[in-house]
Amino acid sequence: MFIARVTGSVVATQKVESLVGFKLLSVEPFRLDPEKREQLISTGRTFIAVDTLGAGEDDFVLITQGSSARLTPETRDLPIDAVIVGIVDSVHIEHGCVYSRETTR
Repeated sequence: MFIARVTGSVVATQKVESLVGFKLLSVEPFRLDPEKREQLISTGRTFIAVDTLGAGEDDFVLITQGSSARLTPETRDLPIDAVIVGIVDSVHIEHGCVYSRETTR
């Protein structure tokens, strides 16, 4: 699992039947700043994840990738590689808060 920020959505009017009704979101993975260790920074990558929780733009989310993405009840039979499995409320590293959903809204 890793943390990513929702940067947008993807609309696909034609897709395989099993994906109909699922929201597709563009997400950007984040990591702990290795120098300061006081903030999360972008990895510079972007990819698409299936949203089963109702995440929105600018939310930080937990992502599961690969075969693990198909282990939730909602995604068991879907042809996917990434799924949002949680919406992050806060991240604490070494006794400090590096992200809080309440302070970024």
